[in-house]
Amino acid sequence: MQTEPFRDVQEFDDGYLEITWAKRRKILDDKEEFYPDDALVVRDALIWLFRTRNIADPDDMEYEDLSVMLGRYPIVSQEEDLFGLVTEERLIALMTKIDTLLQEEVHEVSFYADDFHGKGTAFGETFNMHELTAAHRTFPHDTLVRVTNLENHQSVVVRINDRGPYIDGRDMDLSFAAFRQIADHSRGVIHARFERLGNKNLAGLCGDGETRYQKRITKAYRFHRGVPHTFPLGQTLALRANKWFVIRSIIYPDGMIENVQDWVPPEDFFSITPSMKGEYRFRFSTPFRHSREMRMNVIDCPKAQN
Repeated sequence: MQTEPFRDVQEFDDGYLEITWAKRRKILDDKEEFYPDDALVVRDALIWLFRTRNIADPDDMEYEDLSVMLGRYPIVSQEEDLFGLVTEERLIALMTKIDTLLQEEVHEVSFYADDFHGKGTAFGETFNMHELTAAHRTFPHDTLVRVTNLENHQSVVVRINDRGPYIDGRDMDLSFAAFRQIADHSRGVIHARFERLGNKNLAGLCGDGETRYQKRITKAYRFHRGVPHTFPLGQTLALRANKWFVIRSIIYPDGMIENVQDWVPPEDFFSITPSMKGEYRFRFSTPFRHSREMRMNVIDCPKAQN
């Protein structure tokens, strides 16, 4: 019987949770084997980056669509060898480029209200025009997005709970309440920028969702609470385990690598207070050098959500 997510990726392997998450969201291909020891090439790295950013429907982000996506987001040159190997530094550089382009991208935004109030959304919810929600064609359900009106620089944080809009050139439909926070409803359409803040259900801190933690370094070495998938900016994360563990290194969202090499006994803890948004990558190990990487997305959590 096939192992979830792949036959050659076991539950206690490095990256198991991340690989499972990626396959379930169609970021990784639906194959039976992952080949974790194979080198990463540019073509695969680009496809995975585009899929993680939800720039299009998953069916429109296959290898044959790569030239179209690179035309829209030229993060590599046309002369780039797509089958060349990707180093960790190169991958971080590609991530930075695509995220910069996405932050600078201008979107056309409108709203929907009375005609849809009380009706069902694509995700089985009941649309309420008075809540701070939005419809987007590809962002996952419950994604939190900060939408900023480029004309007046007013912003609102919304939760994705519907699909759409289905008008050419339109990128998002806000609820009536959300649109009114950043523009007069008589405008009808505005130009805005998007900033994805994370997933409401994974965060468990921007709403009533359940927080998920990465607890195991190995089967025998466990954190009492663990590393959350999502964590609020400026708060302190304290990690304590049932046995001695080692925090080997931390890779920060800006690509800086800190070689910590800090040994932590069971009666003590390791703490960190994130000062920048983005993905943090921790490398933990046991005294016997069994290691595991855990990732944490730090977000600027809004004070209130609907």
